[in-house]
Amino acid sequence: MKILALGTRAFVSGFMLSGVNGIEVSNSSDALKQIQSLVTDKEIGLILISNDMAEPIYDEITDIRSQYPVPLIYQIPTPGSKTEEVDYRELIKKVLKM
Repeated sequence: MKILALGTRAFVSGFMLSGVNGIEVSNSSDALKQIQSLVTDKEIGLILISNDMAEPIYDEITDIRSQYPVPLIYQIPTPGSKTEEVDYRELIKKVLKM
């Protein structure tokens, strides 16, 4: 299974330097369209999306996570962003209620 990075040019370039393929997007709506098309690709096991792109579409990503257990969609903080705590229990409750 493949890993794919999704985000700004700097975010994607960093992952591409380590051998991970990526798709550059300029805004959250483009990121959502990409995710919706990628979830049906059986080759992709993990999508790494930058936090700044994922935050505005958080609810939509949660819906997608509940419908498609694979690929995993994991948010990664962008360099220089502030750290935030994630309440994984609440996230799991949201996914299970869908």
